[in-house]
Amino acid sequence: MSAAALALAACGVQGQKQAAPKPDAVKDFWAKQKKNGKVVFANWPEYMPEDQAPLKAFSQASGISYEYKEVIQENAEFFGKSRPVLAAGQSLGYDIVVMTNGVQLQHMIELGYAVPLDHAQLPNFAANAGDKYKQRAYDPGNQYTVPYTSGITGIAYNTDHVKEAPTSIQALFDPKYKGRVGMHSDAQEIGNFGMFAIGVDPEKSTEADWRKAGELLKKQREDGIVRKYYEQNYIDAVSKGDVWLTMGWSGDVFQRQLAGEPVGFVVPQEGGTIWTDNMLIPKGAANPVDALMLMDYLYQPAAAAQLEEYIQYISPVPAVKDILTQKLGTAEGEDKEGLQAMVDSPLIFPTDADYAKLRAYRSLTTAEEQVYNGIFQAITQA
Repeated sequence: MSAAALALAACGVQGQKQAAPKPDAVKDFWAKQKKNGKVVFANWPEYMPEDQAPLKAFSQASGISYEYKEVIQENAEFFGKSRPVLAAGQSLGYDIVVMTNGVQLQHMIELGYAVPLDHAQLPNFAANAGDKYKQRAYDPGNQYTVPYTSGITGIAYNTDHVKEAPTSIQALFDPKYKGRVGMHSDAQEIGNFGMFAIGVDPEKSTEADWRKAGELLKKQREDGIVRKYYEQNYIDAVSKGDVWLTMGWSGDVFQRQLAGEPVGFVVPQEGGTIWTDNMLIPKGAANPVDALMLMDYLYQPAAAAQLEEYIQYISPVPAVKDILTQKLGTAEGEDKEGLQAMVDSPLIFPTDADYAKLRAYRSLTTAEEQVYNGIFQAITQA
């Protein structure tokens, strides 16, 4: 029985929202699977140490060979290419893919394109994942996903030009920074910040809230406050001083800080976005047992610490901080300075106060998504 059969209790028309599989069906599926000795892992660029040490250690410990492919550049693009393949009942050729919580991951789950996980084969996840990374709203009970890494969208600023750290999201709308503000081009990202600015929790927002936030963001653009709507390249712009304030991602900022560049980061008092990149097994995967074994291996604290030293975002394994702290005892020179900076940084290990201000993306139905994107893409694509 192939993983393609794991439409399980969801045997409706391909492309339509599927019912959640029944526990017995999931159990029966996994009982028929076996270790094949191979796993193909599809991920984003710069999400694995260049020497692939965690994967090599997994292969040596398990006897499972691996292929690692950096083929995911953007969630919408990846889902757009994957959907017709999966809808046709074909395999993507990957056993693990990494996707961010948001509408595309939601569609993967709702359309039956993600294989329900067997948590009996994920003991390291159960033992070592932080409570904040279990029972996520976008995947209750981690039925389909386990986190790979997380990050925060907050305000990045150039410390040469902005001497005092901004505390409020209103700084992004302040006329004194006219032409020196960057905003993200992604609809969910900019939508969240528009709602923070009007005092609304994005996760509880309504269409009326979206339209009100859209009007504020439109005025921000028309007043000339926004220099540009950025994708990944915002970090170069703020580091060089092309923009002085911008929406930014915590890991990018930390890496630039480590390199000595004049960039700061804050979670504004109104709130910031926490997002999580998640591992899942796509429908049609040839090696689901091997995939589960690798996913679980990466929840061993030592393996998670190896990833963290390279990725420098937020690990879902709290014990990573203790491991990095212990390494400080034997580290020297720049290695020690880098480890100390990681251990001390709230960008890597957020405080409880920061976590309390963080919100996720709102789940959207297909109809809501069309309205939402229509409002916020009209801002960034005008």
